[in-house]
Amino acid sequence: MSYQPIEDYGIIGNMRTTALVGKNGSIDWFCLPRHDSPSIFAAILDDEKGGYFRIYPSEDQVACKQFYWPETNVLVTRFLADCCVGEIVDFMPVGLSAKEKGYHWLVRQVRGIRSRMKFRLECYPAFNYARDRHETVITDNGALFQSSDLALEFITDIPLHRDGRGIYAEFTLEAGQSAVFVLRQWTTSEDQGSSCHRQEAQQLFESTVEFWRRWLSQCIYKGKWREMVERSALVLKLLTYEPTGAIIAAPTCGLPEQLGGERNWDYRYTWIRDAAFTLYGLLRIGFSEEAAQFMHWIEARCHELEADGALQTMYGIDGRHTLPEDMLTHLDGYKGSRPVRIGNGAHKQLQLDIYGELMDSVYLFNKYGSPISYDLWTHLRRLLTWVCDHWQSPDEGIWEIRDQRRHHVYSKLMCWVALDRGLRLAEKRSFPADRERWLDERDRIYEEINRKGWNAERQAFVQHYDSHALDASNLVMPLVFFMSPNDPRMLSTIDSINRLPEKGGLVSNSLVYRYNLKSNTDGLRGEEGSFNLCTFWLVEALTRAGRRDGQRLNQARLMFEEMLSYANHLGLYAEETGASGEALGNFPQAFTHLALISAAWNLDKALSRS
Repeated sequence: MSYQPIEDYGIIGNMRTTALVGKNGSIDWFCLPRHDSPSIFAAILDDEKGGYFRIYPSEDQVACKQFYWPETNVLVTRFLADCCVGEIVDFMPVGLSAKEKGYHWLVRQVRGIRSRMKFRLECYPAFNYARDRHETVITDNGALFQSSDLALEFITDIPLHRDGRGIYAEFTLEAGQSAVFVLRQWTTSEDQGSSCHRQEAQQLFESTVEFWRRWLSQCIYKGKWREMVERSALVLKLLTYEPTGAIIAAPTCGLPEQLGGERNWDYRYTWIRDAAFTLYGLLRIGFSEEAAQFMHWIEARCHELEADGALQTMYGIDGRHTLPEDMLTHLDGYKGSRPVRIGNGAHKQLQLDIYGELMDSVYLFNKYGSPISYDLWTHLRRLLTWVCDHWQSPDEGIWEIRDQRRHHVYSKLMCWVALDRGLRLAEKRSFPADRERWLDERDRIYEEINRKGWNAERQAFVQHYDSHALDASNLVMPLVFFMSPNDPRMLSTIDSINRLPEKGGLVSNSLVYRYNLKSNTDGLRGEEGSFNLCTFWLVEALTRAGRRDGQRLNQARLMFEEMLSYANHLGLYAEETGASGEALGNFPQAFTHLALISAAWNLDKALSRS
């Protein structure tokens, strides 16, 4: 096997874990039983050692297509040859109790569509990121893979063969025929004699389709680009860890921001900064239950403040605080991109912006969801005291630089947001608060940003104090109501960013870079692609400015439409987009899909008024 482009994958899942399925019919990434568990299949990180589960036709010259069953996360991979057509329907059953058959299964239905098609199956697990050996045993109902810490049961009625890596089979399906393959975690308490007949698999398929359609029917968004908004919502639901309500940044680790580069991170955790954007996006389109679940996760973290009243940048999906970063040196990395990292050392960084995003999320939930409790308020009050004491400190910032700490403008901006939302909450709910101090510090931050964060020569807000470098994060200023979208300083900042990199800007072919690596150091070698999140931020900044300027509104719409063309064939986005339109970084990324929802909602609203 050779590496598939990152954009050639679709995703399936059950709100506990996910799997990436390539257009070639191969599952090349799968962690069990949770998002952040060690991988079972990781061919996307090492095409020789990583392990995979592939089903593909034996025919020559086969065209591969993928699509989602309408309004669901059930993925169909179709193979079209001159003489025959077949397909795989991949899904993880959802909406089941722990006692029901099909719970935590990965199901692959292979179907003959036209004429006769011959298939080959290869299932080669590589436990614990390909670090653990395993034994393979052929059973009456399939096979059993046993490692030192985990066992997998492979269920089918197709005859299997064993080799040194796992199992393989060859089978032929006529039009109308089907074969079923199930992979699940196995324990000794379960019945080894269990099976999955075609009728049972079909029932699981139908109940899974019904679950997703019923869930998506809650979406209240009926505007332009509805299908893209709904697909983004479906992706976000897959990235949920249902037992706690946390939402991971992405389901993968180690996918590069530059081929051959070292910017290869583990995103299978929950960042506090995602909170406001997550809650805003979910509440805007009607998913109040998911917003409430995520709010409960946030509240639990507020009960776990550090001794001095601080928060961590990120946490595990179960709320754990320690996320040690390690390198899987035995893996080659995607197309040779080393190192492959697991864990994330950024959890120890100081990133002051998280307090603004947290307080904004609480403010939004109190306004559009349910009123917050007094107990939560007591923790938030302590947190805001910490912000008053520390907002003048330099930090690593939103982009988690691995260089010296700086006075990042975005970090100061979000400290302003934290105090502003705290004041609004206190006023709205008549909560006891240190109003005078919060107000004084909020106003000091506002004046300091306009004094030290504004570069008169560039006529723009810059990345950090005493800097000439632009930073796309400053596009958020009008989104959080720090600056009027039509303020001359804001318009000038937008115009400065919205220029070609060769002319000092950050935009190329309607794609936005977060900052210019050639004029700015972040402690890492190499380059990166444009940042999809930042492109949607520019769309939204232009949209808000376009309420009084039709030309900017038209520019926002064109940029949004162009950005939609960079989604993959299923409407999914990685973290970044390369110069040739290729996907880079972890995939799919929650933050990008959240930003898409927000940009679509506001752009549709603005266009409806024009």
